[in-house]
Amino acid sequence: MKAMVQRAYGAPDVLALQEVATPSPGRTDVLIRIHASKAGPSDCAFRKGDPVMIKWLYGLSKPRFGIGGTELAGVVEAVGKEVTRFKPGDRVLGLSPKTFGAYADYKCLPEDSPLARIPDNIAYEEAVAICDGGATALTFLRDKAKLRSGQRVLINGASGAVGIYAVQLAKYYGAEVTGVCSAANEALVRQAGADDVVDYTREDFTQAHAAYDVLLDAVGKRSFPACKRALTAKGLYLTTVPSLSILLQMMRTSLTNGKKAVFATAGLMQNQANLAFLMELAKHGTLKAVIDRRYPLELLPEAHRYVETERKKGNVIITVRH
Repeated sequence: MKAMVQRAYGAPDVLALQEVATPSPGRTDVLIRIHASKAGPSDCAFRKGDPVMIKWLYGLSKPRFGIGGTELAGVVEAVGKEVTRFKPGDRVLGLSPKTFGAYADYKCLPEDSPLARIPDNIAYEEAVAICDGGATALTFLRDKAKLRSGQRVLINGASGAVGIYAVQLAKYYGAEVTGVCSAANEALVRQAGADDVVDYTREDFTQAHAAYDVLLDAVGKRSFPACKRALTAKGLYLTTVPSLSILLQMMRTSLTNGKKAVFATAGLMQNQANLAFLMELAKHGTLKAVIDRRYPLELLPEAHRYVETERKKGNVIITVRH
């Protein structure tokens, strides 16, 4: 099979198309013929090994995973003899946050991995797009923030891969939503359901008089100290970007009854129920995919370069041709 292989950390050119062995499913594995994956900031971070925490986890001198990519959508090609939940021909959405491998023709995943069937009215590309940002947004808003109807939520980076689904999910849970983005993306964010939009090029939301129950920095651009003024007395600051400072702030604020800082390794916290829930919302039109660009697998380096311009809206999808 063909795959985009990464033998070192570095610029996008470390990604190279190669022929590698097609995996064979073990007795509890599902072999998936991949149709779509995605390229996002987290994929670029794993490619670069930055922040350094990535190298501590996945190899100091070179990445142990070899083939990158964590989100995939495709069709079940074969199953192990003990698999009972899936069968060949099933259209599935999957996550592989520990072993990676989505930038390839095929991937084996254990049957109990984060896997869910894709509804008939949802395309592979749409499914993987919703999984990309939707799973992260769900973890932060539902599980960490315990979002409730009537709460005020601000989402920084509301037009990005996490932010655009955070807007939709926050509205699903009944929140009053303010999105922060550029003026060029205001219409997109309002269409996703935002009640108000702040143009970050003209206004600093951290200096405004408004106070929010939940502030999700979906792009990791504003720190907890900078955002404290924009929080209610017991407001939550959530960030998707790991750093030593946020871990220290989490520990410190967990000891008080006031404003709190929260980070979570959302990718490692996913399960089948989460993906099935997202697909159910997508099936009924509550969650809608926002796809900026599509690149074939062999142009993955170009997709990474585009992601790193920080100008994308929603998702960048990688298509695998068969």
